[in-house]
Amino acid sequence: MTQLASAPTASIAFPPAPTSTGEAAATLQPTPVRSERKPPLPALTGLRTLLALTILLFHFTPAGLRWEAHPWLSLYPLIDIGYVFVSFFFLISGFILSYNYADRPTPLNPLDFWMARFSRLYPVYVLTLIVSIPMLIAEWHVRSHTQFYEGVVLTPLLLQGCFPRLATFWNTVTWTLSCEVMLYLAFPWLMRLRWPRSWGKLLVMLAILWVIGMIPHSIYVLHDPDQLGHMADRYSDGFWINTLKYTPLPYVCTFLAGLTLGRLHEAAKLGVRGRMIVGLCGFAAAWFVTYHLATRLPYIMIHGGLLTPIFGAIILGLSGPSPLARVFSIRPLVAIGTSTYCLYLLHFNVFILLHQNHVPERLHVARFDPWISYVFVVLLAMSVRKFVEHPAQLAIGAWWKQKRAAQKESAAATV
Repeated sequence: MTQLASAPTASIAFPPAPTSTGEAAATLQPTPVRSERKPPLPALTGLRTLLALTILLFHFTPAGLRWEAHPWLSLYPLIDIGYVFVSFFFLISGFILSYNYADRPTPLNPLDFWMARFSRLYPVYVLTLIVSIPMLIAEWHVRSHTQFYEGVVLTPLLLQGCFPRLATFWNTVTWTLSCEVMLYLAFPWLMRLRWPRSWGKLLVMLAILWVIGMIPHSIYVLHDPDQLGHMADRYSDGFWINTLKYTPLPYVCTFLAGLTLGRLHEAAKLGVRGRMIVGLCGFAAAWFVTYHLATRLPYIMIHGGLLTPIFGAIILGLSGPSPLARVFSIRPLVAIGTSTYCLYLLHFNVFILLHQNHVPERLHVARFDPWISYVFVVLLAMSVRKFVEHPAQLAIGAWWKQKRAAQKESAAATV
């Protein structure tokens, strides 16, 4: 759930004024300009909107979308595997980071990168914890006191996702952010590795990462370490299945696949036709798996990244201008897409709180529910993006820039 790059900005170095005819001739030679930021990818922003809305519907599915309501034309198979789009977000996150940072002329400073991530992620995260205080009170009644105190300490530190039994503490969905933070910590050093340059080697690397990432999930299916006695599903509970679902390590290969995909995008240099073919193949495969295979495949395999190659094809298909990308770049989708981080963090607990407090009934709009609740959650997320996330990001960023400038001046004064 990483924010896409904003409008590109170029770093231009102006040469000093010439002092002689020879120098004047030299300065007339074109100076290569390297862009610090790449063009935004609005189609991926629009795609994130659809993924986030599908996750919302997965958690709170209206009866009207179920099979029995529309047996011949239903969105239910797509919504029923909404959980898989969490790994899709991890893949997009790795891709966008690689797309934005892989070829920058100056090395990535870890502190600057981490502060940039912190300024965007943490203020909204704190807000969601405050909004979710009623859920914290509920945790006191359903957990042991030891677990409760552990959760109270670890959750604000974004460490709850490292402990399977505490991963869903306080705000059920924020375990993903805990995983994301662990991956962000490693990112500056991952960028310093020597990555393959050719698209063929990158494609092989992508396949290897996918296979390695599926090994733990395959072992789980074969050996049933939680002793469930049946094929695991979304309602299954156990230490090992929760470890695979909620902790950072099982998502490392998906994140690395996203980084590899970003470099593959640069190496392959697909044209409009190539992107169209790859993207359409990805969407066709996603439709086929969703409507014809998903119910026959092991749940934990799908949850763990089985569809990563399909999602990778979709990302490549939308990562540049094409008729397909224009479909996902329409203004409403992009407008909501910039708020998907807020939408994801807020939707679960806010939706529950609305209905625990009977807000639709009190406002006499229950006949429009749950659709009106969906609209409220989306509008709330967009408001939080505008009035909390973005201002906090700018304020923290400005403070950090001043701090870094002061450090450089101090260091220069001591030399």
